[in-house]
Amino acid sequence: MMKDDQLRQIAEKYSTPSFVFDGEEAGARAEEIKKILKSSGKKVKLCYSIKANPFLIPLLMDFVDMFEVCSPGELEICRHYRVPGEMIIYSGVHKELKDISEAIKYGAKLITAESVRHYDLINAALQRLGKKADIILRLSAKSQFGMSPEDIDLVIKKNLSDKKINILGIHYFTGTQRTKLKHQKEEIGMLADYIKKLRASSGLSLPLLEYGPGLPFPYFEGEDHSDTLAPLKELNPHLDMLSGISELTVEMGRFLASSCGYYLTKVVDKKSSFGRNWCIVDGGIHHVNYFGQMLGMKIPKMRILPYNEGIQKNIGKWAVCGSLCTTNDVLVRECDMQEPMLNDLMVLCNIGAYSVTEGINLFLSRSMPRVLIRDHDEIRLVRNFVETWRVNS
Repeated sequence: MMKDDQLRQIAEKYSTPSFVFDGEEAGARAEEIKKILKSSGKKVKLCYSIKANPFLIPLLMDFVDMFEVCSPGELEICRHYRVPGEMIIYSGVHKELKDISEAIKYGAKLITAESVRHYDLINAALQRLGKKADIILRLSAKSQFGMSPEDIDLVIKKNLSDKKINILGIHYFTGTQRTKLKHQKEEIGMLADYIKKLRASSGLSLPLLEYGPGLPFPYFEGEDHSDTLAPLKELNPHLDMLSGISELTVEMGRFLASSCGYYLTKVVDKKSSFGRNWCIVDGGIHHVNYFGQMLGMKIPKMRILPYNEGIQKNIGKWAVCGSLCTTNDVLVRECDMQEPMLNDLMVLCNIGAYSVTEGINLFLSRSMPRVLIRDHDEIRLVRNFVETWRVNS
């Protein structure tokens, strides 16, 4: 966990709003996750889904086994960071011939097929390039992603005459921030039964399974922050059972990345009207997107670092709002805090996943925030402020 003085120094040197991602925390959490997964002695791989936060790729290169890549742009990010092809699973619900061809030429270890058309496109790309590839078939969880069991059977039949595609297993992911672990436990049982039946009916060994459990991470006050790894610990015996059936890769994004992130924003105005106190900061909802935020009704874990610690201030109820001209720009609807002063620093914690990529950055042509990486007490600026008016004009 980064200290207040470190965050103050970063804000003074690099200004706000800024994201800071702690490389040591990201690596340590990945190590803890792998330790839990391998506690039974079985070999389980850890895959990081880079859509959660692509800036963490170089920090996690030595800590994870695979990176899940879901778009041509994400593949280019991997190229930028020189991610080895053998670490890439090329996934995604929308793939065209060009996209698949680029992933094959890059040397992606696995490509997922999410439809019969995907399979045909992979085959066409391989024929054109004169190459072979290993693929996994994504089983649908009754959403737009993946295939029905009937379509998977059809693909396997088509594959009997295709010499360039080797079907190695199944990919299954249902969603994120799933707090009721009974659902994951039930689907693990379902996957075990399904894979056994599919092996028997197809005659294929199907040794691989990539599974994303969508484990929850606590963001808000009132939630249990005592052990954020607890959901994985509870689910692990079931994952251990699954790893005895298939060579298991556990896919994670939010659960791995959330704890390493800090969002720094400073107070730029304050006022009271109609019995309410309003604190205005230079950031806002165009950068901050906690899952389940709901117009500031929940209070995220945050720290308030006074610009001048010598001033005595009263504690009262304040709303924290951003810099956008919309009534929706509310980070916190109401919380108890000391009266804010200009240039006080607000630090929103546990924001290492998704906010940096999901924010509505183009709205009102505000600048995109700086992105900084802390790595062994060295601070690196990896993205400067981006002026979005250039994109909007």
